[in-house]
Amino acid sequence: MAGLEPLYAWARPAISRPQDALVCGIHWELIRHGYRCLGTGDQPGPDERKSELLPAGWEANKEVYTLRYKSKDDARELLLKAIMVEDSMILNVMDCSSQKVADVTLAVADYINPEHLDDFHKVYKNTEELRTRITSGIIAPLGAPAGRARKEPESKEDVPWDEDPLRLPPRQPMGVRAPSRPSPLSPFAVGGADLDPLGGRSGHMIVDPLHSGIPHPGIDPSSGIPGRLPPGAVPPGARFDPFGPLGVGRSGPDPDHLPPPGYDDMFM
Repeated sequence: MAGLEPLYAWARPAISRPQDALVCGIHWELIRHGYRCLGTGDQPGPDERKSELLPAGWEANKEVYTLRYKSKDDARELLLKAIMVEDSMILNVMDCSSQKVADVTLAVADYINPEHLDDFHKVYKNTEELRTRITSGIIAPLGAPAGRARKEPESKEDVPWDEDPLRLPPRQPMGVRAPSRPSPLSPFAVGGADLDPLGGRSGHMIVDPLHSGIPHPGIDPSSGIPGRLPPGAVPPGARFDPFGPLGVGRSGPDPDHLPPPGYDDMFM
């Protein structure tokens, strides 16, 4: 708990009981999450200012500790009451603006060694557990100050599909041609154009004797092929090798319309 050691050394003359040491640790967790202490008591006092230190007289009442905090951005103000019930401390924290309340009960002996109040390096134990209890029981329910909000790492699902060569492109609505992926400049992309049998990229795997090497724009098998496939017969984005000649009414003569030489010669 970095920063707690100098605070404990400063507050040590006022620490006489284990619960004092626990309140000191709880105070520092609030400081670490972006809050600053205003003072003691339920009502504001004169000449209050935000501080990382505990205010004078914070340990006067060993049964009920009352402290007020405000976030560094002044968006939240908290009223903390630490109430001793036998060997346990009940933390009751209220957000003064929203009236939200959070409660945590801590067994003092779980976090404080009462025989080592003079030695900071031995007085606290299970510090990670204490931090977790304060964060999950108080900070999270009431909301961390805006300045302490952490940006979550970007999910892999947010990476555009055209930047990940191992991911399949998203399905497109019926009748809409899937966007062509740009030709990568990587030397490992050799042969990538053959993945598009219809030539939407720089090359394709269908040999067209009439337009060899020229892509066929606007062909989408998922929208159907007139006279051959109804719309929806091919799932959107699926790999599909069309059968038969592409296009209807293409220019040029049809070789099947020309009879072979000597067609009328019955002796051939």
